[in-house]
Amino acid sequence: MDITALAIFLAIGAIAGWLAGTLMKGGGFGLLGNIIVGILGSVIGGFVFSLIGVSAGGLIGSIVTATVGAALLLFIVKLIKKA
Repeated sequence: MDITALAIFLAIGAIAGWLAGTLMKGGGFGLLGNIIVGILGSVIGGFVFSLIGVSAGGLIGSIVTATVGAALLLFIVKLIKKA
């Protein structure tokens, strides 16, 4: 992975984490928190999308997949915190 791919990967994670934080909580988690939530979300989103047979390609598809996964991650964390 070269430096450009790493920068794109981190940018997608930051955008997805911020979008998920905005959708689920009403705000972001700071740059590092957004990146972490977005990267974990991209893994979860990719897994969920593959289970249901959906393929989202390109930059926008990657952001959508990561955002859906990050929102799902935040939803699960919120459920666990309530218990």
